[in-house]
Amino acid sequence: MKRAAAAGLSALAAVAARDLLQREHSLLRNYPVIGRARYLLESIGPELRQYLVAGNNEERPFTRDQRRWVYASAKGENNYFGFGTDNDLEYTAGYPVINHRTFGRAVPATDVHAGRGADLPAAKVLGAARGRRHAFRPGSVVNISAMSYGSLSGAAVEALNRGAALAGCLHNSGEGGLSPHHRHGGELIFQLGTAYFGCRDERGRFDLDRLKALVAGAPVRALEIKLSQGAKPGLGGVLPAAKVSAEIAATRGVPEGEDCISPSRHAEFSDVDSLLDWVELLADETGLPVGIKSAVGDMAFWEELTDRMAATDRGVDFVTIDGGEGGTGAAPLIFTDSVSLPFQLGFARVYSTFARKGLTDDVVFVGAGKLGLVDNATVAFALGCDMVNVGREAMLAIGCIQAQKCHTDTCPTGVATQNAWLTRGLDPELKSVRTAGYIQTLRRDLLKVAGACGVEHPGLIDAGSVEVLTGRTASTPLHEVYGYEPGWGMPSAADRAAIAALMTGEAPQGGSAPPSEDAVG
Repeated sequence: MKRAAAAGLSALAAVAARDLLQREHSLLRNYPVIGRARYLLESIGPELRQYLVAGNNEERPFTRDQRRWVYASAKGENNYFGFGTDNDLEYTAGYPVINHRTFGRAVPATDVHAGRGADLPAAKVLGAARGRRHAFRPGSVVNISAMSYGSLSGAAVEALNRGAALAGCLHNSGEGGLSPHHRHGGELIFQLGTAYFGCRDERGRFDLDRLKALVAGAPVRALEIKLSQGAKPGLGGVLPAAKVSAEIAATRGVPEGEDCISPSRHAEFSDVDSLLDWVELLADETGLPVGIKSAVGDMAFWEELTDRMAATDRGVDFVTIDGGEGGTGAAPLIFTDSVSLPFQLGFARVYSTFARKGLTDDVVFVGAGKLGLVDNATVAFALGCDMVNVGREAMLAIGCIQAQKCHTDTCPTGVATQNAWLTRGLDPELKSVRTAGYIQTLRRDLLKVAGACGVEHPGLIDAGSVEVLTGRTASTPLHEVYGYEPGWGMPSAADRAAIAALMTGEAPQGGSAPPSEDAVG
């Protein structure tokens, strides 16, 4: 016992001596040993706030209530909340309120599980407007957003892809190429980033033949050209050499064990005109619908894009708008906090630009950026989205605990890391079921909201069905907030009729007892 005590005191003295002699930390020089408690508390501060201090609606980017809803939905557990809302509706400017209708064509079913297994296809046929050979109607309005293998672990990508197959939704590959983990049954959107991973030659140049071979050997349904993303708009990216394993190197077509660089700009085009030429080349060669993904900043790009689409026979088949509040990628703080518009504002500006040129019926609009929550997704549909992509919410469904260590390679749940010890804790087969459960529940709740608004499909919710609170005693209709004209935000009359007919046999309807004799008479 005495020896142990002496050893302990000696170790403590050694630490104190080191603290007194070092010059890096002033606190430790002035308060040796004791000052280390400050660094300990700082290191576990996020966990203390998350589990012990913060209220249900205080944390960001996802509150405790939001995470609880995702977790319960993924597990098929009770995701209802009791005793009324704890949101501060009365004093929260910008809070959306959905206007239910007393009477409508559709009636929401009251059963807790009703609609969870129902199909919820998109209201538009992707690629039909421009006659693409492989045009198709996406089977789900909720799809998995672009998250690359390399940023996410192989186990996480596999879980998401298997989950996409179970839920019947699309899985975006992200710009990191098409790995073996993407090949577990889920249909894919292949993303073309600035480095052309997976379809580049030995010098890093885009290779059309390699792209055609890749899409011919996998269930790729569409191509997405990434111009920018919400996490780091206008920047490229770096996957550090330590993360570039043999499998990642083979997937991306880069050297193993070297920094993997994504430039900030594309080499295949340098302006709107050459972008549209490349879009048409890809569509002609593959037969697939081709779209673009972008965060929203300078509107001059969108004005020129719509001008050229209106004046020529070239155009994109879909547009994915990523909000500045979204993004699964690590980035400098200034970019995550202050570069690019938040989703609603950015999307409304882009949609309005297409609407003024009469182009909205020719394009499928996709939204991303915290749209994996029913209230946010409902507003997105009211603004004109035809589909929504879920990224971080899908990560939560497979085990993410919002530790915010994605950029450190130390993700404790094995989602956003290449550390073999950490990824072993993520079971792709189990987590795939949770991915599907979350997506199916989100679709179920969107159906319920659509029914409450009196329509058969969330894509038929118009901008007049949502109001935005501006204070305790005032609100503004959503179409007035963003300057929408009558009819904006809705599919064409033909698409509305087609999707309503499709949903008549899919969406469960509520009901009541038969009417009394007096009511019948």
